[in-house]
Amino acid sequence: MSASVLTAVAWPYANGPRHIGHVSGFGVPSDVFSRYMRMSGHRVLMVSGTDEHGTPISVQAEKEGLTERELADKYNRVIAEDLHGLGLSYDLFTRTTTGNHYKVVQDLFLALWNNGYVVPKTEMGAISPSTGRTLPDRYIEGTCPICGYDGARGDQCDNCGNQLDPIDLKNPRSRINGEVPKFVETEHLFLDLPQFIDALGGWLQTRTEWRPNVLKFSQNLIKDLRPRAITRDLDWGVPIPLDGWRDQPLKRFYVWFDAVIGYLSASVEWARRTGNDDAWKEFWTGDAQGYYFMGKDNIVFHSLIWPSLLLGQNGQGAKGGQPGAFGELNLPTEVVSSEFLTMSGSKFSTSRGTVIYVTDFLREFGPDALRYFISVAGPENQDTDFTWDEFVRRTNFELANEWGNLVNRSISMAHKNVGAIPTPGTRTDADHDLLTLSKQAFDVVGANLRRSRFKQAATEAMKVVGAANRYLSDQEPWKLKDDPARRDTVLHTALQVVQDANALLTPFLPHSAQKVHEALGGTGVWAAQPSINEVTDLDVPDRKYPVLTGDYAAEQAKWESTPIEVGRPLAKPAPLFAKLAPELAETGPEWAPIVTS
Repeated sequence: MSASVLTAVAWPYANGPRHIGHVSGFGVPSDVFSRYMRMSGHRVLMVSGTDEHGTPISVQAEKEGLTERELADKYNRVIAEDLHGLGLSYDLFTRTTTGNHYKVVQDLFLALWNNGYVVPKTEMGAISPSTGRTLPDRYIEGTCPICGYDGARGDQCDNCGNQLDPIDLKNPRSRINGEVPKFVETEHLFLDLPQFIDALGGWLQTRTEWRPNVLKFSQNLIKDLRPRAITRDLDWGVPIPLDGWRDQPLKRFYVWFDAVIGYLSASVEWARRTGNDDAWKEFWTGDAQGYYFMGKDNIVFHSLIWPSLLLGQNGQGAKGGQPGAFGELNLPTEVVSSEFLTMSGSKFSTSRGTVIYVTDFLREFGPDALRYFISVAGPENQDTDFTWDEFVRRTNFELANEWGNLVNRSISMAHKNVGAIPTPGTRTDADHDLLTLSKQAFDVVGANLRRSRFKQAATEAMKVVGAANRYLSDQEPWKLKDDPARRDTVLHTALQVVQDANALLTPFLPHSAQKVHEALGGTGVWAAQPSINEVTDLDVPDRKYPVLTGDYAAEQAKWESTPIEVGRPLAKPAPLFAKLAPELAETGPEWAPIVTS
């Protein structure tokens, strides 16, 4: 029986709409992977939600004249609608402000506490002199004391990757208003990370198939792990379930701590909503596999800190202990991290206006063109510049000219000459060669998708499309009016490869895959899409919110070559992809930012 697969997708922060740089890291790759795994016969649980706690939410809420919860409600819905528009097939996309999430976070914390992996410690905390508000570590920047990088954050340096505390920075300053923070003594709870160094090191040595950048980065940081604060002085977050702490109005769990636990809490919420409270265990224990998707700035949280929380919960650190309320949980099978999608060499930045929002992109171009671009030309292994020229080229020449043209002319000729899927006659070597290439591609493309090598997978799938177009040009079925048996054989061969190629491209292009299925005379759901459902909080009955979910078991798409049905009626097909105007290659649409190097 195929292993159950957990697809754990990084949680977008609910302080604004998402841009295409965000979804190139966590969104599209995770959905391509999940759709392939479902088509291959695996049971998949794809979960995430909006990350809604912490000072950044409070800061943005103040800017917009809203409460923290009102702001979280606003952007939770905006983000859910964008991800729905992209066709991201979540089993549950939820949020971190649910009663269920609070309980799971507190239960996992208590396991860490009971096993001795959380220790109280006094530190110097950063305060804004002008407001008196606590400054979160990520909102303080300065010069890294280790590598000298001017732009390091108070929690870590993105240049050298080392864990930092705000007071370590040289020339610290607030990212909110530029003022120099004031440091005051405060008590917090710390995750005792050094207790997991040996266990983490041994585990990482077994992760030989990880992307090299993720594995090497993680191994280089192990020896420098030190206790890390999991609480903060603020009033917006998950309460701490300990005597002496639970009643303090300005002590809450640090937002990073509760967010990474969201993978587990979302799985638990999904199970509860199915009516089987224990259903989540299939994806977290035993032979289940867990794949975590995020951008490269989140590697350390998923390759070191989250595994440490799991080890501590399991009682498997240096201090030992007993499994907590969730039993023994699996560590990640793989951490799939993408690099940054940039514009003119710079990260997308809302504050600088260097941003293309998902909403705008979907309204103009639809989901599949963006999904394809991210898959075949995105930042899989290195930072990659988004350019309108490259987007237009990929859309026009690969999607419209190659794939769309193959679908259109194959079905159009069969419709015109036969009106249905034709009956094949005796096949030639050319016919057999193309069909063999098409069938073998399932192994080749699938092997790349299993390893999250999306560029190579998409490229190999498009090789089948290119071969089919060359086959039609060589065989010239439009010239075979006097040899209908040969004409029908060529058209049947071409349509069989269209069906195969459609299956190969379904993880990348699920919306157009449904159209191709229907153009080939198919009925029913080929590639299922998510829906937005309004639900009631399972533990706070007066609170409602939208979730993304879907019935993906009902889809017909399978990762195999399925014989096409002879005699199935065909109608004249509509164009699959519209070609984009050449002038878009210069600066993009009017609403797009103009960025110069």
